[in-house]
Amino acid sequence: MDDNKRDILKRIYLVYFVLVATGLAIIGKAAYIQFVEGDEWREKGNKVTIKLDYIEANRGNILSSDGSLLATSVPVFELRIDAGNTHYSDDFFYENVDSLAWHLSNHFKDRSRNEYKKLLEKGRKENNRYLLLKRNVTYSDLKKVRKFPIFRLGKYKGGIIAEAKNKRELPFRWLASRTIGWDKDGSVNDVGIEGAYSKFLEGERGQRLIQSIGKGAWRPLNNENEIEPRDGLDIVTTIDINIQDVAEDALMRQLIANDAEHGCVILMEVATGDILAIANLGKNKNGGYEENYNYAIGESSEPGSTFKLASLLAALDDGLISLTDTVDTQGGVAKFANRQMKDSHQGGYGRISVQRAFEVSSNVGVSKVIHKAYKDRPQQFIDKLYSMRLNQPLGLEIPGEGTPSIKDTKHKYWSKVSLPWMSIGYEVAITPLQTLAFYNAIANNGVLVRPRLVKEIRSAGEATEVFKPVILSNSIVKKPETIAQAKIMLEGVVEKGTAQHLKNNIYKIAGKTGTAQIAQQGNGYNKSDYKASFAGYFPADDPKYSMIVVINNPRKGAYYGGAISGPVFREVADKVYATRLNPVLIPDEVQQTIPPLVVTGRRNEVEALMNEINFIFPSSVNTEWISYRGGEAEPKVTPREISGDLIPDVTGMGARDAVYLLESAGVKVQISGKGKVRKQSLPPGSKISNGSLCIIELG
Repeated sequence: MDDNKRDILKRIYLVYFVLVATGLAIIGKAAYIQFVEGDEWREKGNKVTIKLDYIEANRGNILSSDGSLLATSVPVFELRIDAGNTHYSDDFFYENVDSLAWHLSNHFKDRSRNEYKKLLEKGRKENNRYLLLKRNVTYSDLKKVRKFPIFRLGKYKGGIIAEAKNKRELPFRWLASRTIGWDKDGSVNDVGIEGAYSKFLEGERGQRLIQSIGKGAWRPLNNENEIEPRDGLDIVTTIDINIQDVAEDALMRQLIANDAEHGCVILMEVATGDILAIANLGKNKNGGYEENYNYAIGESSEPGSTFKLASLLAALDDGLISLTDTVDTQGGVAKFANRQMKDSHQGGYGRISVQRAFEVSSNVGVSKVIHKAYKDRPQQFIDKLYSMRLNQPLGLEIPGEGTPSIKDTKHKYWSKVSLPWMSIGYEVAITPLQTLAFYNAIANNGVLVRPRLVKEIRSAGEATEVFKPVILSNSIVKKPETIAQAKIMLEGVVEKGTAQHLKNNIYKIAGKTGTAQIAQQGNGYNKSDYKASFAGYFPADDPKYSMIVVINNPRKGAYYGGAISGPVFREVADKVYATRLNPVLIPDEVQQTIPPLVVTGRRNEVEALMNEINFIFPSSVNTEWISYRGGEAEPKVTPREISGDLIPDVTGMGARDAVYLLESAGVKVQISGKGKVRKQSLPPGSKISNGSLCIIELG
């Protein structure tokens, strides 16, 4: 028995000593970790729960030439609450949570009061110190929210957390948006000026410490940032926002009136290459128009007849032709190898001079002249085009420039018909802006300048970098007289050629119409898809501005460059002349014979006209269509009501507005005469019926 007791006691003592030894080992290890390895483990723990977070800087602004904001960043906030706040009791929270929920629901109208209340109460129960309530809260919203129950206790006692973020805004909506560079959602900035100058605009990021509060949520550890962000720089563009608006509006109305696929307008200052306006509009999936692609700089395609200037310029500068040389266009057809070249004018023009062939845009005339001059030396023609830099990109500061394509005689697709077809703008590809730069060089006495979109970079209103005009070629030709001959041809197009309707008594326009069939992928050309363009400059006797208008696939009958693109050119040129150049003074004896000015049209256009002549537009008139009568002691503005199911009154309107209104109402239109509408065959106010035809007489 005693032996059994001794064995039991030995075992108990053994277990006891093992337990004591184990306990001492644990205590020793804990002490070692606490006092010897403590700093190391505490640092590792902090790395898990505390980390550095980057703070985005305020992105710089993009400004128009007069300082108007084209793109800017505005602060928006994430509204959160420290629902586990210990500065107030649970009783206080539950007494006020219903009222706070009501205010949040009533203000934001995104959740019901009960939904907000359940969210807040759940956050309180779970001790959520960083509960998200609302994203994209504006500063004005935030000021009101701070006065809500609980929140009105202040930043710390009330537990309100507002984290600022930046959102990109375009104050002029989508005006020149593709060139500025943001996509429709304002989330992509890798195109346009935003993309090209991003390193200047984005500034330098700041840093702050943030702490994990569980469930993947983090909150700032300190009230102050460890490193403050540095705001981005501002970019000053060459864009004139008023001219840009006119260009987009004129282009939009012409696209709608002709049911065109897409189009662009570019206005450039001759001496500097500054782009004052660049409009790009294309059809979207809903049939409306928006800036969905930068056709002006990116669409490299066959230019058609505007390229005839380069062809004749080459032969003139090489001394192979003169403007007075003649060419036979009789019949309107010429055969080169196995293909026929045709003129749009049936039967041709007979025997005409080179200058006249250009003025009437005779395909037969120009192709015959160039073929005769270069048929035995076609590479010389190509080399001459290359010497004018027509085969090289302009090297724009923004991405996306289309690459020009002018093949040489060694190209695998060179054929016996390449020379005559290239001479009239086929089998070559060039962008609208590259075409305009070439025409601008003619206006600039041969000097080719790089088109420019950005003038300077600013920091806090002070210029840190100024960009000067860049000359790409001091002269695109060898002989100065070649430029003079080109100007004679371009002025002749407007004075007595395909663009006579652009001629006016105030200032002279020089330019060239272009109509090109659009090649269909794999199917060649057809007679239904055309590109209409007009490129030129003004005033012709002292060129200050150059411009190109290109409209693709007009679907309502007319497709010639002069008829489709010419009116847009003239409308923008008129605006530029009225606002940027000194108008010709009208003698007093002539002024007395001028009748009162009567204008009927869109409200914004008439209002702009009144502003230019220093009359205040009456705020009481707010209809879209109005009539203005000036030339009296007090100008009169009256609303022009347009009903959706009745024939509109279009008397007094210009042809574009009249056609737009009538066709929008489902009425077919036939026009006779020139000027403004003085009579319409369908009485205003009569019922619209399907297939109605309204003949409008202009005078």
